[in-house]
Amino acid sequence: MNNAAIRYLGSLMKELSHEAKYLLVAGAVTGGGLTVIANALNPAELALVRQGFSDECVGALWLPASAILPTATACVAFVLL
Repeated sequence: MNNAAIRYLGSLMKELSHEAKYLLVAGAVTGGGLTVIANALNPAELALVRQGFSDECVGALWLPASAILPTATACVAFVLL
């Protein structure tokens, strides 16, 4: 399921508090940068990310490993701000 569907379905749930809806959107936005296949903009992202890998080949193990720090930073920013 993609992030837009998750956000839409979450917005339909009346019993979710505003804080829970915020965290739902924050989680979808934060995790959305890690998907290489699901989003339309990812060919452009992949072209940029590929330059940081040896032989310009993005490995399935190295992409999440290299995204841990920026993703964690975004998570902390969404929770604290």
